[in-house]
Amino acid sequence: MKRAEVAAMIDHTLLAPEAVPADVEALVAEGAELGTFSVCVSPNLLPVTAPEGLAVACVCGFPSGAHKSEVKAAEAARAQADGVDEVDMVINLALAKQGDWAGVEADIRAVREACPDVLLKVIIESAALTDEEIVAACEASERAGADYVKTSTGFHKAGGASVHAVRLMRQTVGDRLGVKASGGIRDAETALAMIEAGASRLGLSASRAILEGLED
Repeated sequence: MKRAEVAAMIDHTLLAPEAVPADVEALVAEGAELGTFSVCVSPNLLPVTAPEGLAVACVCGFPSGAHKSEVKAAEAARAQADGVDEVDMVINLALAKQGDWAGVEADIRAVREACPDVLLKVIIESAALTDEEIVAACEASERAGADYVKTSTGFHKAGGASVHAVRLMRQTVGDRLGVKASGGIRDAETALAMIEAGASRLGLSASRAILEGLED
């Protein structure tokens, strides 16, 4: 794939807790320069002004997902009011590990209903789940009205995206949902492997370095 093709799949991401507005301004400028699909920030840094053609995303229930559903919903509603185009929410991992898929679905649906006008990505934290749990989490996300399923926050000790998880997620959702690979993708070879496995979006903080490893 050419550099511009991959760039158009990237959510150029800044989720460091210490990030300040000046860092976001730099992120937006770099995303526009590189031709990324979007920039993704923490909700405390909203609203974000971005040039036409560069979407704005933010995270919700991040990074643990261990929030009451009504809190996630309020956060998502505020993000929509702040003008974001996309919300990336974290599932309740405790419910997932208990096999309470109805609870997982209800948690996601609460966020979906709170931000009906934005694209919703659901972070399932795939490295912390078994294959069976990955499938069930993707199915719950689809039932709840998600637009994308996403591998990872990049903050969990279990790790980030894997080719295996991306492939399994794509097999589960088919072409009905998007699949976002995020967490630990730091070079062009890994990024291309994720795309080959079925990722339709990449969450990257090292976007420039990765794109520089690709041909024009």
